[in-house]
Amino acid sequence: MAFVRPMVPFEMVVFGGSGDLAMRKLYPALYHLHREKRLHNKGSIIGVARQEMARADFIEKARTACIEADGDSFEQDAWDAFSKRLDYVAFDALSAESYSVLESKLSKQSDNARVFYLSTSPDLYGAICCNLKKCGLTTKQTRVVLEKPVGYDLPSAQKINKEICQYFKEQQIFRIDHYLGKETVQNLKVLRFGNALFEPLWNAKAIKHVQITVAEEVGIDGRASYYENAGAMKDMIQNHLLQLLCIVAMEPPGDKSQDAIRDEKLKVLKSLRPIDPVNVSDFVVSGQYTAGAIKDKSCTGYRQEEGVDPKSDRETFVALKAQIDNWRWSGVPFFLRTGKRMGEKVSEIVIEYRSVPHSIFDPSAGELLNNKLIVRLQPNEGIKLILMAKMPGTGMDLQPVSLNLNFSEAFKGRKPGAYERLLMDVIRGIPSLFMRGDEIEASWGWVDQIMKGWKINSVTPLPYAAGSWGPEDSKSLIERYGFHWQENERL
Repeated sequence: MAFVRPMVPFEMVVFGGSGDLAMRKLYPALYHLHREKRLHNKGSIIGVARQEMARADFIEKARTACIEADGDSFEQDAWDAFSKRLDYVAFDALSAESYSVLESKLSKQSDNARVFYLSTSPDLYGAICCNLKKCGLTTKQTRVVLEKPVGYDLPSAQKINKEICQYFKEQQIFRIDHYLGKETVQNLKVLRFGNALFEPLWNAKAIKHVQITVAEEVGIDGRASYYENAGAMKDMIQNHLLQLLCIVAMEPPGDKSQDAIRDEKLKVLKSLRPIDPVNVSDFVVSGQYTAGAIKDKSCTGYRQEEGVDPKSDRETFVALKAQIDNWRWSGVPFFLRTGKRMGEKVSEIVIEYRSVPHSIFDPSAGELLNNKLIVRLQPNEGIKLILMAKMPGTGMDLQPVSLNLNFSEAFKGRKPGAYERLLMDVIRGIPSLFMRGDEIEASWGWVDQIMKGWKINSVTPLPYAAGSWGPEDSKSLIERYGFHWQENERL
């Protein structure tokens, strides 16, 4: 029988509660949790934002967002019950009066989990945490959730961490990266540490190279003000892709404590070989999409997007080679790649194994290709292992074949989204799927060296057409080491 954790009474306050993230991700996730009876009956959700809005209007806005997220599976009866949990407060994060109004909406039950979800600019994190503490809204069961990015570089991340840790203990701070809540990422840990087959072959002796790709078809989706200050390096590499690298590369946790996995991820980040700013172009390629077409639909270039500087040099694509200097991974290159307006929406990890030491087959049998393990995060989540096999017939003809685990076929029914899993862990006070402050600072420290190199060398992103797979130089980067990006093998 599966272990089911008890439900916990809670109060959740969503700062930035009328914004895009709250509407697209948070309220639909909480609605699903309610519909599946995974939320305690004594659980309330309060959206707070600067916008003046009646409670009824807020509920209708959230309802519309949930319908868009759910489509035909939306259940009005479940929504009617869920909406009774919802409330709204027009709020100024810097006004003590606003916190007094918010306090009147909260219960006096000190044993309730009290979650403050900060879906705001990182510039407000310190002020909000200070006011929450000063105005007496915190309890021993308080958790604070920080959306990415936590800072813009290492100094700003250190400043935010220092400010927040004045008011909350590290175990109360949940820095969220929704990739860590994805089903396939969780299954990657099970694949490695729950099966005797893979872990003995999860090292430099067996693995030739690793590549991690997060490609998006979409552009900046109206987020020019954010993206012009972030770019692909800060928006994706510093958090999502480095976290995936950590899951692939970390050592088995030494115990079952909530910090054990985060301890191992930190070791990976500290083992990343620094990229010398002077030679940054030898290891990193940046790009910016120009006009093109994706699936026969024309797309404008980045500089033509609304709100973007027509002369902007902000990168929308990054490919890089990373090296982990430890016993397990010495000599194994890790290639990371992310971009917008790419040829296909796909997030996957490709692990290529070394060739057999000696072929016993005649060359006429065909080329012996290396085994590959492909972990697909989206779309069509699953895991594929590519092996060599003999084709049916009297001759000895070799051909690569794949063993597939397609999650939608293997596990029927609706799959919980990443935010559902993460929000449940926040309510229960389980931090293992969230980033610790020292992880954030270690990843920023590594990324800052690359951005310093761009500045020193006046590096500008190379153009690539929307619908392509990035600048040609990204192909040269990986081919220089004898490899190719995985474009053709699909689950």
